[in-house]
Amino acid sequence: MRKAIFLPLAAFFLGVIVQTETAAAASLGQYEVFGVENGDMLKLRAGPGIGFNVIVGLPNGTALRVHSCEQTGGTRWCRVSLQRARGLKGYVSWAYLRKI
Repeated sequence: MRKAIFLPLAAFFLGVIVQTETAAAASLGQYEVFGVENGDMLKLRAGPGIGFNVIVGLPNGTALRVHSCEQTGGTRWCRVSLQRARGLKGYVSWAYLRKI
């Protein structure tokens, strides 16, 4: 009886893990800053959260490479580098990124 319950549960959780990793891998690549209000900039931060220092502000249209993303609280933060300055890396909110 335990095996009858355990095997389907194990298969389900393995499927969820594989789907999560696939979704994360699919989200990597080239993006641009999008949806920032006029006169404002997206903050590139030193870490995944608003408590981290701001490195630089990024206007709409800034091309980025997304390396990885993680959920912190209610926000998905992505580790990015700038296309034109690859040595400049930090974290931005996923909500302001659009695939290019």
